[in-house]
Amino acid sequence: MTLTLAPDTAPKQTAAPADAAFGASVGEELSERQQEVLDAVLKLMVAEGDGFSVAAVARAASCSKETLYKWFGDRDGLLTATVRWQASKVRMPKLPRDRLTSDSLKAALTGFATSWLTVITGDLSIALNRAAVSHAGSGKSRLGEIVLTNGPVAMARRLEPLLLAGRGAGLLNFDDAGEAFRAFFGLVIADTQIRVLLGETGRLDEHEISVRASAAADRFLALFG
Repeated sequence: MTLTLAPDTAPKQTAAPADAAFGASVGEELSERQQEVLDAVLKLMVAEGDGFSVAAVARAASCSKETLYKWFGDRDGLLTATVRWQASKVRMPKLPRDRLTSDSLKAALTGFATSWLTVITGDLSIALNRAAVSHAGSGKSRLGEIVLTNGPVAMARRLEPLLLAGRGAGLLNFDDAGEAFRAFFGLVIADTQIRVLLGETGRLDEHEISVRASAAADRFLALFG
């Protein structure tokens, strides 16, 4: 998603947990047609924010409202599915079947960070996060809660098995996986999301993302290795 606000507090869960298996994606649970519908929702949010109606989604996706309700339930269900679909684009690299090494751990952390930065700095995630922030605390929309639960909280669940595997292999040293994730979050995201949400021009290109992701992994290993 990244769909990332603040990783400190996990609100009441609004959707099924993100798949914690290495390399798995929530998107694998969706049909190609359902993915097309959720992409249509994201494009609507880029154009209009989150003030769209189910009818507008139906028109944009050439899909009946009855089908949308059948697949996703109410509007909050549609928003939750959309956030989870966008967050699922952050890929968790598969780990080697044999014992984790310092090189494979760094490669996995770097790959995760690269995918994460790529997703959160894209137009779709920026629109999603701007909409969530605009309604935060207003009581007008549950989008902020949905983004928090299915963005950073889900990222923490997805990364936790890798962190625990690293500790089990003697490559990482930490008492609390949540604390370790928050440190990794800060190293990877830094002020990047704030800058893109505020409309800073000059988005990160592929090379810059790769450099930042590698540096974040190195710093994390220096802190917890």
